[in-house]
Amino acid sequence: MFRALFRTEIRGLENLPPPGTRMLIAPNHVSLIDGPLLHAVLPIDASFAVDTGIAKAWWAKPFLRVVKHYTMDPTKPLAARDLIKLVAAGEPVVIFPEGRITVSGSLMKVYDGTAMIADKADAVVVPVRIEGAQRSYLSYLNSSQIKRSWFPRVTVTILPPVKLPVDQALKGKARRNAAGAALQDVMIDALVKNAMLDHTLFEALGHAYRDRDTGKVIIEDALGTKLTYRKLILGAQVLSRKLEDGTAIGENVGVLLPNSAGVAVVFMALQNSGRVPAMLNFSAGPVNVLAAMKAAQVKTVLTSKAFIEKGKLDKLMTAISAEARVVYLEDVRASIGIGDKVKGLLAGTTPRVPRQANDPAVVLFTSGSEGTPKGVVLSHRNILANAAQALARVDANANDKVFNVLPVFHSFGLTGGMMMPMLAGIPIYMYPSPLHYRIVPELIYQTGATILFGTDTFLTGYARSAHAYDFRTLRLVIAGAEAVKDRTRQVFMERYGIRILEGYGVTETAPVLAMNTPMANRPGTVGRLSPLMESRLDPVPGIEEGGRLSVRGPNVMLGYLRAENPGVLEVLPDGWHDTGDIVSIDPAGFITIKGRAKRFAKIAGEMVSLSAVEAIAASLWPQAGSVAVSIPDQRKGERIVLLTTEKNAERSAMQAQAKAIGASELTVPATIMVVDKVPLLGTGKTDYVTATTMAREQASPPERVVA
Repeated sequence: MFRALFRTEIRGLENLPPPGTRMLIAPNHVSLIDGPLLHAVLPIDASFAVDTGIAKAWWAKPFLRVVKHYTMDPTKPLAARDLIKLVAAGEPVVIFPEGRITVSGSLMKVYDGTAMIADKADAVVVPVRIEGAQRSYLSYLNSSQIKRSWFPRVTVTILPPVKLPVDQALKGKARRNAAGAALQDVMIDALVKNAMLDHTLFEALGHAYRDRDTGKVIIEDALGTKLTYRKLILGAQVLSRKLEDGTAIGENVGVLLPNSAGVAVVFMALQNSGRVPAMLNFSAGPVNVLAAMKAAQVKTVLTSKAFIEKGKLDKLMTAISAEARVVYLEDVRASIGIGDKVKGLLAGTTPRVPRQANDPAVVLFTSGSEGTPKGVVLSHRNILANAAQALARVDANANDKVFNVLPVFHSFGLTGGMMMPMLAGIPIYMYPSPLHYRIVPELIYQTGATILFGTDTFLTGYARSAHAYDFRTLRLVIAGAEAVKDRTRQVFMERYGIRILEGYGVTETAPVLAMNTPMANRPGTVGRLSPLMESRLDPVPGIEEGGRLSVRGPNVMLGYLRAENPGVLEVLPDGWHDTGDIVSIDPAGFITIKGRAKRFAKIAGEMVSLSAVEAIAASLWPQAGSVAVSIPDQRKGERIVLLTTEKNAERSAMQAQAKAIGASELTVPATIMVVDKVPLLGTGKTDYVTATTMAREQASPPERVVA
């Protein structure tokens, strides 16, 4: 019946352990048909653990009459004793660890009682993913959350069995909690493993249109442009034919555009035609932009006359025009006729140029905060994996709205702010500048946005300008790119009742490497590693706790492009990326960043974290911007210079604060420079190159100077 009505496909039957194995089968729970479906497709006679509340429901009773089942109450651990004995005796048991059908489309809370059963019975957990049934009218999702169907195609995937990694030394409640956290990770990993990673971005957009299009506007911008999935795909089909002229399949094509609905169409049009968007940072200045173009061998740049005029980028365009062909989208639009639109409509969601998941999908560029920008080549799989990793940890659906103020030349703005919500059916509002501190809060209020991505610098600016009611609809504020100050957290919580979730990303990991989540949040850390990622800490001389972090996983880039060797992909050794960050990882997996390897000063043989110096300054002067850099010193090797906007900053205050918190005397800067503003890049990150140059130019004996 299920094969006929739902065209059910079963994958991974070979992963089921042999009969007699102690096993607990753990599926996700998306609809009322999940239990009968598993009973029908599993080739073994398994018992079902059923919540006492569900067992009393009229619709469950017909199913329970024909299957072996045991009722259990998630709030009463003693009720699990019989199930532990059953599993320990080699009887396969099916338990839905969430204990309820999802109401968000994402993984719900996993009850640790299920994990306790597996742990005490010394059993393996067999993760099972049910996909498609959430679109049926027997799910708890409504038509505003997902595109519904009476008989959607359903896939049941059985993944390899896993033994919960629980420290044998743990006892009692601590062991139960650890087992529960381990099972939550198993379920999250299963979600990401089962995600559609073997597709291209344009194919993934087609799947999102098929499964998630509720008729809502998926992208809108400050110009009033509104695009549904249908309009976005049609626009990409029409534009792709026009952009093919003068470019070749696989060629890197420069994109110089602000956050708008238009940049989404251009990006997907290039994906459709097999070209690779190279996202140019228009705030980086001519020298860095030309270096980026040289690294990626960009010969064609797509931009807009209106944007160049409003952004006053004439000087930049003069430099670009000398090195590449410039295509203005206004001219392309004028050449589109009715015939082009008809062809685009007939093309549907079929890509014009077939590509593979491991082919390059985009070239982003490192910020240049510590030197010349490098090209970071991300594949389709990299971006799809990172979107799946983030969605597995963050509860978001089509009832949300992402306010994307981070530029799409920034990996956080591209993946987190545009691609992830676009592929998950979450509406997006694109705004061109994160620096409009008064306008952004008002637009968040007007649009009813629920999710905001930002940096500490930008969030602080919004908090200063926003009305207490402007953020009433926000439920998720996720910060990255720089450390979140305690003062910023405090303001958002006290004034707006919002908890900031801090994450950690680098362009090379597409970008989310770790993040705190509503279910696993530890302030002061950047959260736990993204699903399916591996980490390695290499020792650093002078650093006693932690080490230099390297990572590997499905979201780690294909490699670098450098201006010194244009167009040649520099692949990673064995897939490991050296982040250059010094971190520590606690037993629960939470990562604390101690600083960049390059952001440690070696003073008289001792390693001193410049981030620690900045933290002391922030605790003293929370309203000021401060950045610490190191410059050569003939006597001690290096010395620290603090640039700060605090007009009354004194070295003696830093000394007193360091002493009060038990910090080393070496964390007190040799020189304090009072500046009008701390140099920032367009992404909101500190511009350390400029800051170091300023410090060198003003170099003087240890004391306080005014720049």
